[in-house]
Amino acid sequence: MTSSTGTSTGTEPRTKHEIAAAIAHDIVEANPGGAYVNLGIGQPTLVADHLPEGSGVVLHTENGMLNMGPAARGGDVDPDLTNAGKIPVTELPGASYFHHADSFAMMRGGHLDVCVLGAFQVSERGDLANWHTGAPDAIPAVGGAMDLAIGAKRVWVMMTLLDKAGRPKLVPECTYPVTGVACIDRVYTDLGTFAITPDGVRVLEAHGRTEEELAELLAPVRLV
Repeated sequence: MTSSTGTSTGTEPRTKHEIAAAIAHDIVEANPGGAYVNLGIGQPTLVADHLPEGSGVVLHTENGMLNMGPAARGGDVDPDLTNAGKIPVTELPGASYFHHADSFAMMRGGHLDVCVLGAFQVSERGDLANWHTGAPDAIPAVGGAMDLAIGAKRVWVMMTLLDKAGRPKLVPECTYPVTGVACIDRVYTDLGTFAITPDGVRVLEAHGRTEEELAELLAPVRLV
């Protein structure tokens, strides 16, 4: 695995665990003194399994827990101890529990250093769409995404670069209902890692594609 601080090219697309490991690496690198981090429902929860012991990262769950550990397996599973996505998790020493309202106060009050969310679309200016596709039969799932998108100091997205129809999810403008405006700093995908800047989208890493191929795939998104 390479750091997302400089452009590199992997020969194969990344698996979801490789993306999660890259995010975990960059969280620790960007916050050497520790950080409070929220992991969104879905693939972002995998980041918990890749954080090194003693990193100082304290994981927050919107259903009311601080210092969540990796996913629970086997005899460690406690049905009463889950993250916001209802996935059984472990607790680390010093873990604490609190009311849902207090958890949202932490989110809204700017107390989270990083949040990692899934997405249906991210625009080139950092708009986020992740709660509804707009399809008539789709079930909307707002959860705490709107609060996290504007409350966390940095918001990163973990997603596949293409949807099931092969269309880019990194787009010039979101066509799905927007969760938050200009709130995304970085996008981690199977085909690359991207920084959202005022001048456009910058490729930090490429995987399974060259930068030229990514530019062609994502056009007319502005790559800088």
